[in-house]
Amino acid sequence: MADILVVEDKPSFGNMLKASLEDAAIAVRLVKNGREALRFFKKEKFEIAIIDLRLPDIDGIDLLRELKRFDTDTKFLIMTAFGTIERAVEAMKLGAYDFLTKPFDVEQLIALITRILEEQRRYYENILLRDETSKIHGAPEIIGKGPAIKHVAQLLEKAAPTDTTVLLVGESGTGKELFARACHMLSPRKDNAFVAINCAAIPHQLLENELFGSEKGAFTGAHARKIGKFELANKGTIFLDEVGDLDLDLQAKILRVLQERSFERLGGTYTISVDVRIIAATNRDLLRLVQDNKFREDLYYRLSVFPIRIPPLRERKEDLRLLVNHILKKLRSDRQISPKAIDKLKQYDWPGNIRELENTIERANIIAKKAIQPDDVLLPERKPSGGKTELPKTLKGAASAGRELSEVAVIKKTLEQTFL
Repeated sequence: MADILVVEDKPSFGNMLKASLEDAAIAVRLVKNGREALRFFKKEKFEIAIIDLRLPDIDGIDLLRELKRFDTDTKFLIMTAFGTIERAVEAMKLGAYDFLTKPFDVEQLIALITRILEEQRRYYENILLRDETSKIHGAPEIIGKGPAIKHVAQLLEKAAPTDTTVLLVGESGTGKELFARACHMLSPRKDNAFVAINCAAIPHQLLENELFGSEKGAFTGAHARKIGKFELANKGTIFLDEVGDLDLDLQAKILRVLQERSFERLGGTYTISVDVRIIAATNRDLLRLVQDNKFREDLYYRLSVFPIRIPPLRERKEDLRLLVNHILKKLRSDRQISPKAIDKLKQYDWPGNIRELENTIERANIIAKKAIQPDDVLLPERKPSGGKTELPKTLKGAASAGRELSEVAVIKKTLEQTFL
């Protein structure tokens, strides 16, 4: 479940609430005054804030008013004694979701929290983007509501209705194809084809045939006409993933399609006109490739009319709980994940991004006996940095160490050229 902020100045009551909610797998941040509440609200995201009307340093209604300035999505619950119900009603006029009269049944509170979270889930499913499996009904689902992912969603909503070329920039595993599908499904082209091709996954000598097609007899083995991806995407959208891996000859042909909306098949004798929108994606620094004469400058500016940076998972850890719950739902698992397990996930930097998180949660779901606990979450050990290196004691040892370092450097260089 989502994070809850409890603002209660009486330690015994506050600790009881915290323990009861955590027993129900709800992560709780307990603070004892308005000053602490404001401090945490400025740096953390809370689904629900439960505020006592009587606080030692600030009136509960004034605190509500201040907190709503920082986050209008948080739902506020007011705790009040019997004699202050009128003030609780006043708080609801300011935007509080509900109020609870002390003493109240904690089970009642948990039921109320569950209802709010379910409403929130339905709300975000409606305003964000739907999963690929339901793409016939809408756009793919983009999970998250932190500021980083909200910014991306807002940019997509602006770009989608146009025919502008979009360039998605982000690390591997951040879900660039998902965002490309979302852009297509939110556009007037949504009823036509979305054609995706990974430019890094197909050998360069075959990629031209995949993109533009070929006529019978164009080359050895071409026994029939082949329709290329651009032709298949006519009236729709083509997604060029890892566009930084295109060789210079193909870059020139892509540029022509962007400029003239036409091309020829391999071995063809006539020009084919297409009405296709291009969305490109890369995990590489295209400007650096331009400087190194590995990417055409004119193509770069044609592709990056509307660039959108997809944030890595380490920059949107506030979305981890939502992402984990979504992954468990995809796995058809009814397991919960404990707050401490979420805390462990937040300590890791996720170099493999969403793809790595999916693998981690699938493994944890298999290992866990009940709710997923920290020990069920298996993460790579961090290598120590800054430690002393033991020097070789002989010339033979030094030669061996040097040879190993050289081999490692060659392997790393080969991997970089292959996958980046």
